[in-house]
Amino acid sequence: MTQHRRRAARLLATGAVVALAATACSQGSASTDDPTEAEGTGDAQTTITYMNFSSNGGNEENLAVVVDAFEADNPGITVDVETFPYDDYFTVLQTAVAGGTEADVFELNYENFVTYALNGSLAPLEGVDAAAYKPSLLEAFQVDGTQFGLPESFSNVVLFYNADLFEAAGVEPPTADWTWADERAAAQALTDTAAGTWGDYQPISFHEFYKVLAQNGGEFLSEDRTEATFASPEGIEAAEWLVEKSGTVMPTTADGAGTPDFDTNLFTSGQLAMWHTGIWMFGPLADVDFAWDIAVEPGNTENASAMFSNTAVVSARSANTEAAQAWAEYLTSSEAMVQMRLDTGWELPPVADESLLAPYLEQTPPANRQAVFDSLDAIVLPPAIESQTEMQDIVTEELTEAAAGRKTVEEALTSAQERVTALL
Repeated sequence: MTQHRRRAARLLATGAVVALAATACSQGSASTDDPTEAEGTGDAQTTITYMNFSSNGGNEENLAVVVDAFEADNPGITVDVETFPYDDYFTVLQTAVAGGTEADVFELNYENFVTYALNGSLAPLEGVDAAAYKPSLLEAFQVDGTQFGLPESFSNVVLFYNADLFEAAGVEPPTADWTWADERAAAQALTDTAAGTWGDYQPISFHEFYKVLAQNGGEFLSEDRTEATFASPEGIEAAEWLVEKSGTVMPTTADGAGTPDFDTNLFTSGQLAMWHTGIWMFGPLADVDFAWDIAVEPGNTENASAMFSNTAVVSARSANTEAAQAWAEYLTSSEAMVQMRLDTGWELPPVADESLLAPYLEQTPPANRQAVFDSLDAIVLPPAIESQTEMQDIVTEELTEAAAGRKTVEEALTSAQERVTALL
């Protein structure tokens, strides 16, 4: 397990014994109308429920394709799907869990997975075919080696670049072995403020800071999760890496940075050389009138890429855990799921067999789609606490103060560290 995979696992370690004890004590069924209903064996028909948010708003029919395939392959099991908008989902889920009426299988993002894994709401998943999944994605949903969730899909952040701007400036394009120093030098060479062209764009925010902190060998929280530790020399250097870009190789807030779609419009108009953003931008960039490509994001002392993944989990109170786990595994690793995601572009399947992903790798642009998967070799997951939104807002607010020159980076990080520690 790599250093950053170990770091992700440590986020879940504290309280795991309590979580498992609570799981063992839970009783009842989360979704079965008839508590004597069979487990889906023989001729008995088992109905399980699956609650999710990710199919809302356009992918409901795509999910139905996988449900239909699963039911055809498992004639003794029926899956009832409950879909809610993301903005409402976690309130509905929290209410359901509190009342013992949650679905047999439900969807979580990573930050919420941590909370539910530690409070005893999730059933351990046994006998999972680990070889079916990308190791780093599977490990993200473990507690002390026990699997409590299966990765449904993933997307990640890479370095986009305008190949035409690089060629015109005579600058070599990014490679997988670039460091911050290489990115800084290229950004400086490609910035022409008189022409309105910028060398780089990386938001000054919590979501970028925890990642660059990892790229510099720093830790966001102490191992026992009792205090924030990011105002370290590594953290200060990482924050300076973000803040120093503003007004030099990247637009300032006054220039419009941070307003909706500002960075997208800057890149699509050909005025931005490098851009730290997610692979969900492949579609919107398909028809731009310049050549572009991607690379794994550079690190400083080590590589670390941000990965976003949702997970399918089984309720600890489900009366149909065998059927529920069968659905969770099918939803996350079956060929029917892989084909659906590749056909529809609805995020990427988390499977290890890259031969199944050949059609995706053959699509252009970008030509270097392999970088999407190479970045999974060293991932960093967001630090997750109960007061997640407050923590994120604190870090972004303090970094914004530093970028505006109202505080030094050290002052901003020290203040943010004290405020986050108070939340723990």
